Amino acid sequence: MTKPAYAAVDWGTSSFRLWLMDEAGGVLAERRSGEGMTSAAKTGFSAVLQHHLQAVEAPANLSVIVCGMAGARQGWIEAGYVDVPALLPAVLRGAVKVPGENAPVYILPGLAQRAAEAPDVMRGEETQLLGALDGAAQSAHQVVCMPGTHSKWVQVSGQTVSGFSTYMTGELFEVTSKHSVLAHSLADAEPFAGDRPVFVEAVRAAFEAPQRLTNLLFTVRAGMLLAGLAPTDAAARLSGTLIGAEIAGGLSSAGSRPSSIRLVASGRLRDLYEGAFDALSLPFSTINADDAVRTGLSAAARQILPLHP
Repeated sequence: MTKPAYAAVDWGTSSFRLWLMDEAGGVLAERRSGEGMTSAAKTGFSAVLQHHLQAVEAPANLSVIVCGMAGARQGWIEAGYVDVPALLPAVLRGAVKVPGENAPVYILPGLAQRAAEAPDVMRGEETQLLGALDGAAQSAHQVVCMPGTHSKWVQVSGQTVSGFSTYMTGELFEVTSKHSVLAHSLADAEPFAGDRPVFVEAVRAAFEAPQRLTNLLFTVRAGMLLAGLAPTDAAARLSGTLIGAEIAGGLSSAGSRPSSIRLVASGRLRDLYEGAFDALSLPFSTINADDAVRTGLSAAARQILPLHP
């Protein structure tokens, strides 16, 4: 059996992912759970990590590289932020070692944008970004879109992050679909694809007039009452409206329209954002989000740990 070189962990607010890695960056074993920062803060970060390491039969002295919310103020140990503009390798140099552990555990810092008119932070996505750009052509200017509960739009020049903006798209969909007047319209909605006509139409409408966002959201309710909008179409309209407005904002923050957008996504989010970009005739290339974060954690391991070439 190939000897494990380290464990890579992506620790989110509500999710935990661990990969047992070899020296070449290959995955030997994987664990996933819902034991994110919120849960681990109650049960103990060290206990959660050790449980999953034991489940994959990791050596007792195995080093661990962690990104994400374990480094937040409310997490295991605060890893702080690297201020932008910043070279991505600077994130790796800011890693913090967790004291009191039998084996080395390093937590990577996040990125902070301290501009008074547009303060912003990211934690976890910086490692995903590092992986997404690994081996890519270092063009003068790139725009990277990382969808999620809090979607990130990042401006990159070479390996320098010049700025970024966060959009609460996923969280707004969750709150609006369950705790607003629109909840009645979406009660029996089923999953939908990114090429669903009502989704495509909503993306275009919100992209062209993002200033009408709250008005467009109410058309979900009015469409059900007046035009018999079905629950799944109502959910698609809500999703398309939020994503369309996000894309308009993301491109506005970038300053100028890029020749291509680098989309870092997987699963259903990948399908929806690819559908949205197609609807708007925006050129893009896609990188799998899981692959990106593993590649970023591997880059961190190569710099921080005494791995053999």
